Amino acid sequence: MPEQPPSFPFNLAGIELDRRQGLSRQLYQALRLRILDGRLSSGTRLPASRDLAESLSISRNSVMRAYDQLYAEGFTDGRIGDGTYVAQLPSRQMALEKASPKKLSTKVSTGLSPGLPTGLSTKSPEIPGISSSEVIHSPALELLHKHHLNPPLGGPPKAFRVGVPAFDLFPFAVWGKLHAAFWRKPDLHLLGYGEAAGDARLRELIAVYLRSSRGLTCTAEQIVITSGAQQAISLCAQLLVQAGDGVAVENPGYRAAGHAFAIAGARLQGITVDEEGMQSAELARSDCKMAYVTPSHQYPTGVVMSLARRLDLLAWAERTKGWIVEDDYDGEYRYSGAPLAPLAALDRHGRVLYVGTFGKIAFPALRLGYLVLPERLVKPFSQRRAVDMRHSEIGTQRVMAEFIAKGHFQRHIRRMRRAALSRRNALLAGWPADIRGCEVMPKVVAGLHCAMRVESLAREQELVAKARDVGVEISALSDYWLPDSSEPVDNRAGLVLGFAAVPEAEIALALARLKEAWRD
Repeated sequence: MPEQPPSFPFNLAGIELDRRQGLSRQLYQALRLRILDGRLSSGTRLPASRDLAESLSISRNSVMRAYDQLYAEGFTDGRIGDGTYVAQLPSRQMALEKASPKKLSTKVSTGLSPGLPTGLSTKSPEIPGISSSEVIHSPALELLHKHHLNPPLGGPPKAFRVGVPAFDLFPFAVWGKLHAAFWRKPDLHLLGYGEAAGDARLRELIAVYLRSSRGLTCTAEQIVITSGAQQAISLCAQLLVQAGDGVAVENPGYRAAGHAFAIAGARLQGITVDEEGMQSAELARSDCKMAYVTPSHQYPTGVVMSLARRLDLLAWAERTKGWIVEDDYDGEYRYSGAPLAPLAALDRHGRVLYVGTFGKIAFPALRLGYLVLPERLVKPFSQRRAVDMRHSEIGTQRVMAEFIAKGHFQRHIRRMRRAALSRRNALLAGWPADIRGCEVMPKVVAGLHCAMRVESLAREQELVAKARDVGVEISALSDYWLPDSSEPVDNRAGLVLGFAAVPEAEIALALARLKEAWRD
């Protein structure tokens, strides 16, 4: 009579493993789920590893790894000579909390920035199915609600989406070959833990690029690689802002930056933007310790900061020992002459932190950016980043380094400038000149978007809604103002249009739909 496999306990019935994926991980998850939902109650003896392996037709090592993980997390107890038992859990709810992120908002001193807020509830009262009693209300969460943030739009790009480059022109075939070449035979020394500041070769190539194309004298040692510009801004907020500090932000301005500073406990002070950029006199009258600016192409008005204002801003930082966070998000796009030298290139006292990104040259989903820091800030910023996520994924960094080294990056920048210029021209040539309540289309000398004023908030909302009805995306300028701005609401009204996201033919079609929709 053939030997029968060991009987399978009823509370382990139904375990099915996908052979194409990690077996030990799947088994661990299946057993943990049964412990959490009560099918495997406290004190239940688990099958011997050899028996369970035979029942599931997997190796004993896979079962032992799953058992080891359960034991390490406190879900099981091992009794010498007597097998493995489900641990005595006080309650099912406590077990669920053990297996899920803790819903606590805490402040932890890291030695880098006193009072640095490190915890934030991810639940919001607006999430269906979650009662208000389940939400941890922290000061940071309340700031999230006060400084309401509209997340960037996803999906296929449309006319006239803001913040999106012509990533339909990205050389994906070239990128794919470089990516395949790296992973076909990677250097094994790159596959362990890397430098928190980022891959050394990529940092060196970024430094060379900034020195040659932007006039920014810096070394690889001053650069920290980040997950896009937003993480770079957040690091600045976490390390240089303490609760109650005043931070000057452009008003109107990039709300996600203000969001990062507000969560760090800053008092946001909106500084008016005029035709020369952030008003330096208004900043001088404030008690701010940091200023966030987009001088090469102000977001969202499109103003280029004058040299006089740049020098005023640097003088303010030196006089007050304040910091300047310079976000050069689309500085490569200049339609007459070379790109402007960034503020950081004029800085002689180490007060400017320069934020750069590959998202506006390649595509936003790449999530690759960088910070150029005064030398004394490199170590604490690297340490903080190591605490958050250890280091960036090596493949993307190395492929980008090769992309730059082989000349593809500079060629692509030239291609993107030509495309953005052509698409800008298509927008300017086809824009209706007689829209009631709208100022004329401004001259667009830089960047990937433009903005124009509208006579009233009601008219702005009407134009945006009618555009949306015909499948055209136009952003409302009023959304970029701080909620407690003293500026009258009608003075905040306007339209913001990105012109780089789609080809000229789609721009023409979108303009035709707008003319029809906006006809009075």
